[in-house]
Amino acid sequence: MIKILLVDDHAVVRSGLKMLLNTNPEIEVIGEASEGNEGIKKALKLKPNVVVMDLSMPHGKDGLSATTELKKLMPEINILILTMHDDEEYLFRAIQGGASGCILKSAPHDELMSAIESVAAGDAYLHPSAQKRLMEEYMAGVKQDGNDTYNLLSEREKEVLTLIAKGYANKEIAEQLVISVKTVETHKGNLMEKLQMKTRPELVEYAVKKGLLGYDI
Repeated sequence: MIKILLVDDHAVVRSGLKMLLNTNPEIEVIGEASEGNEGIKKALKLKPNVVVMDLSMPHGKDGLSATTELKKLMPEINILILTMHDDEEYLFRAIQGGASGCILKSAPHDELMSAIESVAAGDAYLHPSAQKRLMEEYMAGVKQDGNDTYNLLSEREKEVLTLIAKGYANKEIAEQLVISVKTVETHKGNLMEKLQMKTRPELVEYAVKKGLLGYDI
């Protein structure tokens, strides 16, 4: 029996997933949580085989943070990220945080079942488009110069990096790219992690050396 903990901020989504999963005689939903902190507490108490974790939960701890913290507390646990957005940045951060897999909320029911069975067995699961993105990211790393990680940056990260170098604040970057300030901060964090930098001036210096100030976005 695969014991499941559902972590999603929408009660209707949790209810629908529970009804669906409980139709499988080998799967049992043993608990639910509406945000990351509650999910961590219930996982520690209920000890599920798989946590199906919503990625975006605006109230309380989000799925990325909860995944990272939960894997530190329970290294043996398997976490399947459930998301509406096919965004490689969140995907890669989730994997780095310890997620066993990622599946879109729009995926067919049988794919969700297969994903849960895979991660419960200790295997990794990525939806098809994520597999393609991961391969592209890997190939970019293979082709790049050993000490230059610029080619590992996504196009969006390059845009954010260029705007940072031009002196734009996070709010201004968000307006320029028509994204939220929180998303800008996420991209900035990814930049610093990939480039192994800790401050904004370091990012600016790097962008100048790469000649990004001469690019038009």
